[in-house]
Amino acid sequence: MAAPTGLVIASGNAGKVREFQHLLAALNLAIEAQPEDLEVEETGSTFAENARLKAVAVASATGSWALADDSGLSVHALGGRPGVHSARYASSDAARIARLLGELEGAKDRSAEFTAALAVADPSGNVRLEVEGRCSGFILPMPQGSGGFGYDPVFFVPTTGLTYAEMDKSLKSEIGHRGRAFAQLEPRLRSLLNS
Repeated sequence: MAAPTGLVIASGNAGKVREFQHLLAALNLAIEAQPEDLEVEETGSTFAENARLKAVAVASATGSWALADDSGLSVHALGGRPGVHSARYASSDAARIARLLGELEGAKDRSAEFTAALAVADPSGNVRLEVEGRCSGFILPMPQGSGGFGYDPVFFVPTTGLTYAEMDKSLKSEIGHRGRAFAQLEPRLRSLLNS
């Protein structure tokens, strides 16, 4: 099978697609978002299962190489919620943050972890690469910062003294869950491109 020259990002999330365009810039690939009318049901119980489902569905539907990410926030005091339901926890970023902060009201343990599972599928729908990255932190009682998306304004990373929303792109790419997953994926993707 020919090495990929383009990669479809298996997501309808514009923030996620932009983040991957930034991460993939050095690989000389044509990056595009999945077709707008393509909906993939995320029925997996883990981030890795959902990434696999999306990569296979988008690669099969488009006949292109596809990179899927399933990521989310797991809060220890909430038994790992919102977890794989992070994007569906409420109808908007503001509503998701409000629900999360409401459910954590009075909680002493605000520790949390962002996880990103990445999967790459070839045009015939075979998963060729899978990795997972994590970033630990805790949930602030109030949002801080105006960058990023999703839960970024309330996810504080103690080693940086910043929330995801306060970090510049390069720092978030380096220490963030998606950046850490991508750091594992990138050399393997590069060798796939050169095969």
